[in-house]
Parts: sequence; structure tokens; C-alpha cells
Amino acid sequence: MFETRPLSGPVEDVRAVHAPRALIFDCERDFETLPPAQAEDLGLFVDALEPASYPAAWLPSDAPTLLARYAGSDLTIGMPGDGSIAWTRQTEPPVVLVKPRVEGSPDSFVDFLVAEAFVQIGLDVPEQFIGFFEESYRDLDRAVPLDPNATYQIAAALYDGWVGLQTRDVFAEWHDDHPALADAWQDAGNRLEDRVAGLPSAVSRGETDFADATELACAAIKHAVELPAPFAALDTDAYRDHGPEYAIRWAEKTFDSLADES
Repeated sequence: MFETRPLSGPVEDVRAVHAPRALIFDCERDFETLPPAQAEDLGLFVDALEPASYPAAWLPSDAPTLLARYAGSDLTIGMPGDGSIAWTRQTEPPVVLVKPRVEGSPDSFVDFLVAEAFVQIGLDVPEQFIGFFEESYRDLDRAVPLDPNATYQIAAALYDGWVGLQTRDVFAEWHDDHPALADAWQDAGNRLEDRVAGLPSAVSRGETDFADATELACAAIKHAVELPAPFAALDTDAYRDHGPEYAIRWAEKTFDSLADES
């Protein structure tokens, strides 16, 4: 299931700075969440497995099953929304997993995604959004008048945006030392610009639902793409500094505004 992945020189340099002990593997099969038996197979490569666990009281009663499983005592690696790369600190040392879905992507972009994972590990941010919101996830659930899966998607997006506010400062420094990685980061942002700019119109016409729009807008934050309202309020130092409290207030104001417009 797992095969050690060789790294290009620039990505190896990023690992050495941000996550020097992290291991990286190519995965034989694609996944959103690794089956428990396969997750435990990582024990063959690492020194220890330490499953994440959070109080059940932090979750609404109708939280998606996978979120409840992650918060519980099971070793749960990978969650919906993680994309082509998953990383975990539930292993010692940390592990980065590259999914087969990266096949066909430009090597430079895959290098950027792997380097991004090392940067995120080095920031010591939570592995998933429940570690970001903690008990206030219930407050977000009350602020978002959508179904549990859409609330999950918005929570994951808001967390991704908050992390992106921090990682993009690192990416911007790569122009001198790691130009190929910096070019891949910038090129990905350029390809997002038109899609992000058109989000308000797409939502108002019913072409994109609000959860998908939030996911795209928050993904663009790490690329320093200019966001339209109401997402522009997330691209701020205030969000970086105040995290969950700010995100919940943003959700409350945004959905109140949407209700007034309908």
C-alpha cells in the first residue's frame, strides 16, 4: 500500500527546513479516508501510532460519521476535502501520503503540493478542522443553516483558508531559493483568478452552491488571489489572528445577509 517516494532537490530542501523527520509515501490506491487496517499498516514504517481524539461534546448530534470517527479513538487518516495529498501527525514521525490521483498533473505542481504539506506540518497547525474549531464547532453549526455535510465542507474550507494565510508567506519567499516551486504556486493561483472572481454571480444564479464557493475561495487564499465579497473578509490579518471566533462571526454575518437578500 505504501512505497517511499523520492523527492526532487527543492522539495527535499523544504522538508529539511520545515519537517525534517517527516516520511513520505506514494499510496497504491486512492482514498478519502484510509481503511483502519491500512492506516495501521503505517506502524511498519514509523516509531509510534497516536490516534487523535476529541470530546464527543464538540460535535453536533448529526455530525457526519467520518467526522465522529476522526474525533473518536480510531486511527483515522485522511478526510473528505484533503485533496491529492494527506498528512498526519498521528504517527511519529509525521507522514505525508501522495494519492494516485496526482498522476497526470505536472511534476512541478505535484512538487508544490508535497512541499506545501511539509510547510503545514512545520506550522504545527491542527491536522483537521475539528482541532481548529474545537468546542466552537457547535457554534459554527448553529451559524450555518445548511445540512451537516455542507457545514462540514464550509468548516474544512474555513480552516484551509486560515492555514493558507500562514503558508503563503512561506511560498512567497521561494522566488529566490526555489523558483520552480514558486512558479508552480503562482501559476496555480493565476488559473484560479477567473473562477474566484465569478463566484458571487455563480452563486446568485444557482450554478454553484455556497459550500462549493466557500471551498474554492478559501483554497485561493494560499495563492494570494484577490477574493470577492463576502469571502474577501476572510483574507485578513484579523482572521489569521482570531481564527475560529472570526470564522464563526463571518458565517453568522454572511448567512444573515444572504437571508435578507432572499
